[in-house]
Amino acid sequence: MTPKRILVLGIGNILWADEGFGVRCVEALGADWDFPDNVTLMDGGTQGLYLLPYVQEADCLLVFDAVDYGDTPGTLREVVGDQVPRFMGAKKMSLHQTGFQEVLMAAELTAKLPAELVLIGVQPEELEDFGGSLRDAVKARMPAALGMALDWLARWGVQPTARSDGRNELNNVALTMAIYEAERPPAEQAYRLGDARFLNLESA
Repeated sequence: MTPKRILVLGIGNILWADEGFGVRCVEALGADWDFPDNVTLMDGGTQGLYLLPYVQEADCLLVFDAVDYGDTPGTLREVVGDQVPRFMGAKKMSLHQTGFQEVLMAAELTAKLPAELVLIGVQPEELEDFGGSLRDAVKARMPAALGMALDWLARWGVQPTARSDGRNELNNVALTMAIYEAERPPAEQAYRLGDARFLNLESA
């Protein structure tokens, strides 16, 4: 049986405080775990329609993002299936969300929408601090968000291998945030993180 093609996508803007949640989550996954070749980890940034061909190729799509649901800062929501576009459009915070809605609509119009869609979203606290880092309430939810993602990947038949340096302990907030605070990976357009493809479109 051919394995499912899985895209794990982090979207948002790391220059605007909690807007960077999605990108930081996908970076942390790549730092802690090795994935098989059918799993692509992608820093989608604010690329909008440039993401379309990658979404069209996927059988399963998991998205990390900061989305304003009107909840308490740091609240996580797991949104599934056809609810994903609706939740991302409930209260647009930035152009990247508008752009990603267009990506999903275009994929559907071309009959190439992934069969399974999952959004793991966090309620942001601060979006207007240029150059600021994630706020504590949002940082603290990263381990739980990564755990939710790993649960979905397991349902899709993926068994990642934990890195031997021990940083895969998702319940250890300090270790997860050490990944967040560390220097970003090299800015090639596409490079390897273990066995998983990691694409950084910001440098394309």
